[in-house]
Amino acid sequence: MPGTFLRFYVHEHRRHGGALLYEWLLEQARALGIPGGSAFRAIAGYGRHGVLHEQRFFELAADLPVEVEFIVDDAQAATLLDLLRREGVDVVYARIPAEFGAIGGKTA
Repeated sequence: MPGTFLRFYVHEHRRHGGALLYEWLLEQARALGIPGGSAFRAIAGYGRHGVLHEQRFFELAADLPVEVEFIVDDAQAATLLDLLRREGVDVVYARIPAEFGAIGGKTA
């Protein structure tokens, strides 16, 4: 099935609406009926402001990048992006054409 790979880049301690932004994104996507999403914590990274963030042994409270990803149909991608615009969320994202589906499971 054709669709969209939607990836958001956030800092792990960034908040929106009282929740961590990556958790908020996952909750909003679930509420919109998006069937799945994942958040991945990076070991290092920098963003549009050029500040390098990386985990070191003595820095247990690092603010590392988190990638939040969804594979959705084009309408779901548009709905989620529209919600973020209405909410005024300041976030960087990538929207990439994708083909997706599922393989396996029980057969009759």
